[in-house]
Amino acid sequence: MMETLLNLTSDTAFIAALACVFIMTILLFWLLAQKAQSYLENYKETFTDTASNNMSDMFMFVDPNQLFIINIVAIIIFPILSWIVFRDIATMLVVLLMMMLLPTLFYRAARKKRLRRFEVQLPDALAMVSGAMRAGASLNIAMEGLVKEQPAPISQEFELFLKEQRLGVDFDESLAKMEERVPLADFGMLVTALRINREVGGNLAETMESLGETLRRKATMEGKIDSLTSQGKLQGIVMTGLPILLGVLLNFMEPEAMSKLWTTHIGWGVIAVIVVMEAMGFFMIQKITTIDV
Repeated sequence: MMETLLNLTSDTAFIAALACVFIMTILLFWLLAQKAQSYLENYKETFTDTASNNMSDMFMFVDPNQLFIINIVAIIIFPILSWIVFRDIATMLVVLLMMMLLPTLFYRAARKKRLRRFEVQLPDALAMVSGAMRAGASLNIAMEGLVKEQPAPISQEFELFLKEQRLGVDFDESLAKMEERVPLADFGMLVTALRINREVGGNLAETMESLGETLRRKATMEGKIDSLTSQGKLQGIVMTGLPILLGVLLNFMEPEAMSKLWTTHIGWGVIAVIVVMEAMGFFMIQKITTIDV
């Protein structure tokens, strides 16, 4: 009888312990789910706000919620695919990091390309506005002609500027907003010329013509510098990629000898030194061959 009671007591204690473990597990998962939901909501709010502002600055009207869904799907799918293909945690983490950084890198590349196109279009736009003003048109009418004749992105920026003027926004405020959207030194000179002309007067058509000619000469000089330094930049890329290519080829030709580079602590140290020196050499060559006019 005593043994039966002891057995029942032990079974009850075991069941109670299992119940406690089960409840604690459920509670832990619930807390993790709450934290994950809170983090996801904050990430979604930050992502959508940033995407909305960035896209509107580049006149790309895309639903930020759709971009967020695409981003989350990419963050989930591509690391899983990399794990299925390579079966390597490091590769999966690298792919995950790339997917998280991809929206920022895409925005920076698109913005840089847009600003470069604006910079290329600016001298011709200034010549067009100057010619229209010499023919007797006002500044606003000359800008309207620019909007009709010039392609994006310069037409989009000046069209928004004219719309703000029609709505009664102050001239200097509209210029400040436009300068904030287009943070270029060349465009900053145009903004300064417009402000000075508005305050003290003067021949704005001649000023814009002179500025356009200056920017055109500057662009020509930059093109010559780029052509002269392109060989050095290419040499930097080739010299950086050559050791990597040789390492891959030797890994296929002598896998046993090269395996020590990937499987030993000394090999990992050598790889770390190689990566640091390769990066330093590449950035030093890029710095030397990058000449700011």
